[in-house]
Amino acid sequence: MDTREAAERFVRVWQLAWSGHDVDALLELYAEDCVHRSMPFREPHRGRAGLAEYLRWSFAAERVTDVRFSAPVVGVDGVAVAEFRVLTEEEGAPVTLAGCVFARFDAAGSAVETRDYWHTAEGHREPEGALFFRTG
Repeated sequence: MDTREAAERFVRVWQLAWSGHDVDALLELYAEDCVHRSMPFREPHRGRAGLAEYLRWSFAAERVTDVRFSAPVVGVDGVAVAEFRVLTEEEGAPVTLAGCVFARFDAAGSAVETRDYWHTAEGHREPEGALFFRTG
């Protein structure tokens, strides 16, 4: 699978699965021995089991109301990047999470390494200067 196809599948599945907290669907995107870095200074989540633990922990406190991803930008060596924006409610308060994900894919189209950079803000809003987001 080429990088563009893998990246488009990655953002399409993430957009749908994040909305429903579908950890199993997300794990299918990743190689068994993947490495995911959820923040620059956190220890990485290693393998599908480590990623599953992180995702379940991360999803526990949020009630998602809308998820949007930009079309991925594809680079060299199996790497792509996409922006995301997620509207949630946490403890009854509206929160916006916005960021980007860098993903490196193997020849089979599985994510072998991913890295997120993100920020949260109170309320529901669109990030300034973001790429165009998918609507479905």
